[in-house]
Amino acid sequence: MPRLREVPRAEADAEVTLPLYNFLFGERDPVAEPGTSTGTPGDWWTVFANSPATLKHAAQGFAYYRSPERKIDPVLRELGQAWAGWACGSQFVFSQHCKSLRGLGASEDKIAALPNWQASELFDARERLVLAYADRLVMHHGRVPEALFAQLREAFTDEEILELTYITCLYFMHGVMSRALRTEYDDRDEPITEVDAPEDFSPQAFANS
Repeated sequence: MPRLREVPRAEADAEVTLPLYNFLFGERDPVAEPGTSTGTPGDWWTVFANSPATLKHAAQGFAYYRSPERKIDPVLRELGQAWAGWACGSQFVFSQHCKSLRGLGASEDKIAALPNWQASELFDARERLVLAYADRLVMHHGRVPEALFAQLREAFTDEEILELTYITCLYFMHGVMSRALRTEYDDRDEPITEVDAPEDFSPQAFANS
C-alpha cells in the first residue's frame, strides 16, 4: 500500500482531480476498484490527489513532455526517462517508459538491452550520448564532463539539450517520489537487509576473528 492516504472519488477535487479520474478510470472509484489501462494500480494518481495543486502541476509536466512542440526526438526523450527510472531504482518509471519506447517503435531487443546499454551495440551514437548524459544527470547528480557536453552540443541544439535535461531530471524526481511514497510498482520492501545468521553463530568470535 502507498505510504500516504489515497483519495476516493467521493472526496476528489471537482476542478482538477475528477476530470483526471474520469479520463483514467471512467466512472470507477480508483481506490475501491484500482487499475489503469497500462496495468498499474493507479495509486500514483490517488496519492497525488491529496494535493490538487500538486497533481495539476505534475499533470502539466506530462502534457509538456508529450507536446508536439518539443524539439527533442521522442525516442531519445524516452530513453532518458527510462534510464532515469532504472538508475534511481524506480520500477514504476522504468516500466512505464519501456512501454512508451515500445509504442514509439523501439525494438524488443533494444528495450531489453537498456540495463546494459554501455555494452550493447544496439544503440546508435546519438542514443548513447543521451544515455550517457542521463546517467550523469541521475547517478552523478549533474556532474557532466566537459568532453561529454561538447559532444552533446555537436549532436543537438541548445533547445534540445535543455528539454532533455529538464525531462530526464523531472523523471528522476518522479522515480524518487514513487519509491519514497511506495506508489505503483515501487510498493516494494527494502531489499538490502541483514540476513539472519545460524543459531550457533557467535558475534564475539566473529568480531575477534
